[in-house]
Amino acid sequence: MDKVLSITATALPWRDYLEMTKPKVVALMLLTALVGMCLSTPGLLPLQPLLAGLVGIGMMAGAAAAINHLVDRRIDNLMARTHNRPLPKGRVSAKQALTFAVVLGGFGFVLLYGLVNPLTAWLTFASLVGYAVIYTGFLKRATPQNIVIGGLAGAMPPLLGWTAITGDFHGYGMLLVIIIFAWTPPHFWALAIARKEDYAKVGLPMLPVTHGVDYTKTQILLYSFLFALSCLLPVIVGMSGAVYLIGSTGLSMWFVYRAWQLKFQPEQYPPMKLFLLSIWQLMALFLLLLVDHYLGLLS
Repeated sequence: MDKVLSITATALPWRDYLEMTKPKVVALMLLTALVGMCLSTPGLLPLQPLLAGLVGIGMMAGAAAAINHLVDRRIDNLMARTHNRPLPKGRVSAKQALTFAVVLGGFGFVLLYGLVNPLTAWLTFASLVGYAVIYTGFLKRATPQNIVIGGLAGAMPPLLGWTAITGDFHGYGMLLVIIIFAWTPPHFWALAIARKEDYAKVGLPMLPVTHGVDYTKTQILLYSFLFALSCLLPVIVGMSGAVYLIGSTGLSMWFVYRAWQLKFQPEQYPPMKLFLLSIWQLMALFLLLLVDHYLGLLS
């Protein structure tokens, strides 16, 4: 069986390159980008910027993820969660990973610049640099507030979707960025608690390592309130209506309750459950924005 798996892995090297792009993370990013596109206009989306925008944003996000794999290959080799990644296992060399990231990101940039608009291309490039260079290369190793400061890069996709359709930097698009920005710390810190020993072993100053698990749970609870408040912004400015208000309020109350459980009843709600919940939370929230938008157009 091991020999068969080895032959399969050798015969299908594309799987290793796909893994380096973090396809599940990119898929969530593209969902938020698509919602940003839809909310930017009351009419049908133009086909060229829709398709080219999603492909280009996805390619550059995948390139950023590949650079993350490249920069973190040493610590990935020491962590239980990541030691089977292509670079630590030697299935992809550092040179191959860098070439792949440059080619993928380069094609993505050209696609956005030529078929969408220069603003989206440069904003996406700035997001790539923010995540792959500033966060992965510096902040991740420099401060326990790394995910708070570096989270802006990962929060950009809905604004990128907005600019892909309109060509303009609009405040409504930034509201969507703020929602993801406030969501990121409780999402990531829940995982960091679950993987505390791994992060401590490789010397990364994640909040549970530097300040303790109990302090991190308090921060998660406080940020869950901030996240809930940020979810109200689209309603406050008139961007969304009653359907989103009711749905998002219910989701926010549920998330705050689960964060409270993590803090005060950890035996009933462990951190990995909150981590997984946060992913579904963000997906549901952006789908609610989409439903509310199109129901508003029909009324």
